[in-house]
Amino acid sequence: MRGEDNGHPSIHNDDRPFFFVLYFQKLLDIFKYNDKIIIGNLIIGNDFFYGEIMSVRDTSIDPRLLQSARDEFMKHGFIKADLKTICDNAGITTGAVYKRYKGKEELFCAVVKDTIDILDGFVSVRAGEDFSAMTDEEVKATWIMNEKFMLDLFKMLWSIRGDFVLLLEKSAGTAYENYGHDFALRMTDAYMQYYLEAKNRGLAEADISKNEMHVLCTSFWTAIYEPFVHKMSWNKIEEHCRMMCRFFDWTKVLAMK
Repeated sequence: MRGEDNGHPSIHNDDRPFFFVLYFQKLLDIFKYNDKIIIGNLIIGNDFFYGEIMSVRDTSIDPRLLQSARDEFMKHGFIKADLKTICDNAGITTGAVYKRYKGKEELFCAVVKDTIDILDGFVSVRAGEDFSAMTDEEVKATWIMNEKFMLDLFKMLWSIRGDFVLLLEKSAGTAYENYGHDFALRMTDAYMQYYLEAKNRGLAEADISKNEMHVLCTSFWTAIYEPFVHKMSWNKIEEHCRMMCRFFDWTKVLAMK
């Protein structure tokens, strides 16, 4: 028989010893937290008293699962990646995956999440510049291809190169399948802010539409993506960085005074 007592189900079950009933009723009164209590490594909710116990998720599985998924996605791409192979290589069951993720796409998103966060942060910093605090010389300097800045950018991408390539080359069939194009679009918005600031201050003479800026940004960022897609060594990327600084002269594009 079930009743209500202070927001908890009262426990009266002739199949369980009386001391058992009193003990766990007392625990409910003392340790209630969102209708659950924690004992050892068990999370016990009201359903416990009707025969169900839910154990705490084994978090040691997650790194193995994500690495196995990362390897499978890199090898076959998202569409052809096999969930059973991911599970077998991680030493887990498919049931363990579905306890954590709705399906293969959500697993892919979990693999690339940290990289997405880093890239989103990069865009946010550049899109959120406060031009009111900048001198004309500082505004002009933002368009100069600085080798040190570019090398720092390549170092950041080098540190996430595996998942970066997953986003660019292996994400077809997921919400990120156009990530390279979408990233260039977001950077176009940021570049337009810098351009319009220079234009409004009379520092830039060229008339550049947003569509033209998008074409320019796409070519620029493609030149940044491709070394990672083609698995260039770090030494080659350093040289590529120096070539980019010579090749892309934004001050001439904008007809900067």
